[in-house]
Amino acid sequence: MIAGMHEQDFVAYMIFGLSLNFLFSILFGIYLSKNIGIQEMMTSKGDKEQSLLVSLSLFIPFAKMLITLYRVAILQIYFLNKGYSHKEFWIYMTNKQS
Repeated sequence: MIAGMHEQDFVAYMIFGLSLNFLFSILFGIYLSKNIGIQEMMTSKGDKEQSLLVSLSLFIPFAKMLITLYRVAILQIYFLNKGYSHKEFWIYMTNKQS
């Protein structure tokens, strides 16, 4: 048993969570590319790497999806509500902070 459920159930939750993550990530990517522009995204993308925690979250059901939803919340609450643009959010997410 893993986390109180059988291994088959755990794997099913993990696969469903990853599927939802890919769906949310694709929709979020389409949303950003429509508001920023693909060419502009490619030219302003930084070299920031994802943290180890984000990489390990693939193995926890729904964790990767929650990280994507957290990024959507940051975009809405911190950037858009304060008058910043989608491009400034993209730069914040992809460039290393000094």
